[in-house]
Amino acid sequence: MNKKIIIAIVAFVLVILLANSMYTVAENEYACTVRFSKIEAIEDEAGLHFKVPFLDSVKYFTKATQLYDIPPSEVLTSDKQNMTVDCYILWSISDPKLFYQTLGTTGVAEDRLDNLTYNELKTVMGTLAQADIINMDDGALRNNIYESIATDVDRQAQTYGIRVEDVKIKQFDLPDSNLNAVYSRMISERNQIAEKYTADGNYEASIIRNDVDKQVNITVSNAEAEAAQLVAEGEAEYMRLLAEAYDSADKKEFYEFTLALDALKQSLTGSEKTVILDANSELAQILMGAN
Repeated sequence: MNKKIIIAIVAFVLVILLANSMYTVAENEYACTVRFSKIEAIEDEAGLHFKVPFLDSVKYFTKATQLYDIPPSEVLTSDKQNMTVDCYILWSISDPKLFYQTLGTTGVAEDRLDNLTYNELKTVMGTLAQADIINMDDGALRNNIYESIATDVDRQAQTYGIRVEDVKIKQFDLPDSNLNAVYSRMISERNQIAEKYTADGNYEASIIRNDVDKQVNITVSNAEAEAAQLVAEGEAEYMRLLAEAYDSADKKEFYEFTLALDALKQSLTGSEKTVILDANSELAQILMGAN
């Protein structure tokens, strides 16, 4: 009976030893075997692995990219304007041994990243004026600012076994005391742009109007010249026809007689029907039957 108990106890101890000597590693994590606070081995291959039971413990760290949303913080621009910056970091563990030795936990790592990012933001924003950050330019132009911040934070974070993949600024907020000044500046900039567009439009319109006026003047001048030419030609033709119609003395005399009658008719207007003619005038002689 005692032998069976001993065998059972030994088997139980072996099961416990075996259970404490094995651990598993998932696809997306590192496993660090720690013995007396010292890392003995690092496993990054998924599967079943072994350790010294009771002496070794296992610390797991994810390989996945992690997002840390940094609390909003205030920075000062080069023109001494306060701004509140709200940003986040994408980071991952690149060296689990160094990460464990220097930081140990994700919470401590996020605190350190918070400090590194804030210091870098304060440095970079201190070289920029508020107008360089808040303006009417394409937002893509500010990507250079983000890239430089991410590069510098990543360089410093490498000493902790961390790779900073990206730093993104979600928004810039202004203190209430600066809002009105910034809005006034933006309105002024837009008014200047509108005035420029108006001036350019007026200039183009004046060019078009001048060209139209020129074309109208040319057309009118050409039409008047053609009309004058047609009148001259018509008068010349009229004179030619008269010359042909009254090409003899009798015809000429008759023509002069009709002209005299027309002149007399034009003079007999209104209520006054009295005509005073010189006795020697041809018209008086015709009327008096002298000829």
